[in-house]
Amino acid sequence: MFSREACLLCDELLAELTPWAAARGLPVLVVDVDSDPILKRRYGLKVPLVDLSGETVCFGHLDLEALERLWRPG
Repeated sequence: MFSREACLLCDELLAELTPWAAARGLPVLVVDVDSDPILKRRYGLKVPLVDLSGETVCFGHLDLEALERLWRPG
């Protein structure tokens, strides 16, 4: 998940994503886009953004349907 500090949408999305990931035994890695100039330029205002195996799942709000479609166990 790409995020930034003091982002309420990021906090909300993380709160929704965490139980989904935990139920599947998946870690949630949170990356602060402001910590890297390249990430900041690439993602700008497109946070929060959920990335799964290099593919953007959603940004702004959690899209559980898209996440389920793209998640492949194993």
